[in-house]
Amino acid sequence: MRPSLLNPLFAAVTSLPGVGPKQDKLLRYLLSRDETPRLVDLLLHLPSQVIDRRARPKIRDAVPGTVVTLEVTVDRHRPPPPRNSRAPYLVYASDDTGDVVLTFFRAKPGYVEKLLPMGEKRYVSGTLQMYDGIPQIVHPDRVLDEEAIAKLSGIDPVYPLTEGLALGSLRRAIAQALQKLPALPEWISPEVLRRCHFPPIAEALHRVHQPVELTDILPDQPFWSRLAFDELLAGQLALALIRAQLRRPAGVRNAGDGNLRNKIIDALPYALTPSQRTAAAAIADDLKQPVRMLRLLQGDVGSGKTVVALLAAAAVAEVGKQAALMAPTEILARQHIKTIAPLAERAGVRVAILTGREKGKERRDILARLAEGEIDLLVGTHALIQDDVIFKALALAVVDEQHRFGVRERLALTSKGEAVDVLVLSATPIPRTLVLTYFGDMDVSELREKPAGRQPIDTRAVPMSRIEEVMDGVGRALQSGKLVYWICPLVEESEAEGTEHLTNATKRFESLQKRFGDRVGLVHGQMKGTEKDRVMAQFAAHEIGLLVATTVVEVGVDVPAATIMVIENAERFGLAQLHQLRGRIGRGSEASTCLLLYSEPLGEMSKARLKVIRETSDGFRIAEEDLKLRGEGDVLGVRQSGLPGYRIARSEVHGQLITQARDEALRIMKDNPKLTGERGEALRCLLYLYERDEAIPLIGAG
Repeated sequence: MRPSLLNPLFAAVTSLPGVGPKQDKLLRYLLSRDETPRLVDLLLHLPSQVIDRRARPKIRDAVPGTVVTLEVTVDRHRPPPPRNSRAPYLVYASDDTGDVVLTFFRAKPGYVEKLLPMGEKRYVSGTLQMYDGIPQIVHPDRVLDEEAIAKLSGIDPVYPLTEGLALGSLRRAIAQALQKLPALPEWISPEVLRRCHFPPIAEALHRVHQPVELTDILPDQPFWSRLAFDELLAGQLALALIRAQLRRPAGVRNAGDGNLRNKIIDALPYALTPSQRTAAAAIADDLKQPVRMLRLLQGDVGSGKTVVALLAAAAVAEVGKQAALMAPTEILARQHIKTIAPLAERAGVRVAILTGREKGKERRDILARLAEGEIDLLVGTHALIQDDVIFKALALAVVDEQHRFGVRERLALTSKGEAVDVLVLSATPIPRTLVLTYFGDMDVSELREKPAGRQPIDTRAVPMSRIEEVMDGVGRALQSGKLVYWICPLVEESEAEGTEHLTNATKRFESLQKRFGDRVGLVHGQMKGTEKDRVMAQFAAHEIGLLVATTVVEVGVDVPAATIMVIENAERFGLAQLHQLRGRIGRGSEASTCLLLYSEPLGEMSKARLKVIRETSDGFRIAEEDLKLRGEGDVLGVRQSGLPGYRIARSEVHGQLITQARDEALRIMKDNPKLTGERGEALRCLLYLYERDEAIPLIGAG
């Protein structure tokens, strides 16, 4: 299906000279790929800054601490003495104004001699430092001869890296990938190109990776913006294609007379909130319409989305059809079933769960009952979209999005039935502009109220210097039988640079265990599911009182008796994440306290975030504030600054391009819905290039 023109870009990076198995592994990690990255992945990995090597002073005039490029003659080599392998290899060089020492640690024998031949002229670039009054450059970034320096612009891109991957080898790989760039057709319409002053894509890629001016790599400049628009257009076009497919007439519809729904409502220990009633009615109405439902149900932590989803499943069961609820993690799937099972049982709705943990005979039994139509609602993880999971009559797919599922998973689930209705749940309230970006024109229901009996949470920010007092307070809480969460940002040191002051969960667990003994438990994302569940169960049963955890607890963990949370290094978390974490307490009838421990000094962004989280617990307001502040913590809980699911587009810079990309996608759908002809072919290239091609098979369908 992929246009053959793109084949060179989809070659594996290991096809490039100098990229072997070791680099492959590092590049997979850097570019977040499960398999070997392709050249296109390298080209879409954009630089984060530049180094200006155009300053070419004489040695005498070079300013210490700056990056300089010196034209020198190599005078003599001083290898380390044979018995001292730790001593550096020194090369003495000079120009007509003075001397400079070039220092290499752990240099391979023969390497330096070849790089800097005696008596030759070389251009050496790097950061100049003074050492004992003599200028020196340790490990020069570049050593070039006359011919090589003539080819350089003097501005070097600096890329985000991962430990073990050298900047030079990444630059070389990207430069080779650029040479393989085929002549791509233009997919942006002439009026958009004119209005936005976009260059052709080849020029954009070349100027971002081989800048001519220092500003070429800035996200708000035309080169990066062009690539961001391409990416946004691909996303919007894919959504529009799926939308057109879902909006086709859908034949027999999927809601009964309400008898099962009424039984569930009667079985509830509390009354539905007004917005739960409104949402349930809107869904039932959608299920009766002659087109497929596509609705987003968003509500804060604990606002009762699961019950509304169960009512939707019951409506479908009333006409003898089936529903599926897909959650992103096993913890969440089990959480849903815990809420659903007792209510479903009393109403006679048959439910089951399917995750990676159900194996062998148990799994075969579930699949057999499903195919026979003896299960009305199947809850699970992405185990639900495996090929051998066959429904007798799937009519409703509920996807608990948490922004961890892409369009591909949604399609895979809906393809298991005829004209399946789709309900997407989101626990992070999403501002309207972002709803358009991720979900297209979905209908939206919001659950605004908190369930009855919830106590407000007292949130305070405390500097790390007072951690001893916090620990004393935790000790008193444990004495009086309270349950406490202690959240840490990382599991192990190696995950990020510049994290010296961060405590990892394992270390914090050890220090708290010394103090409070076996009343302390630990859960983190690298533990097995069964192990996590075991510790969570101990916590819920008060067998342990203090649970040290990473953000695995941010979604769906429900221990109503827990009333205290300490979030260590709170300044490292995004607003949405802090809000999600805090939502794990204050779920019972007791007053709760959340302490945000932060390291000083606080940046402006972190200050603003902690202020918002202290002032309000309204998820909708937090989402809007997050959109305004938008630091690295993203509204949709994604770590890097940038739009989730997008590598290049940045919401804070390219916000206005989202609507333009959307309008363009709608115009294409109106003029050329089957993507035919020359422009259609170009647009297909675009969808493949940015991995939004899951929508292409739909064009031929129906």
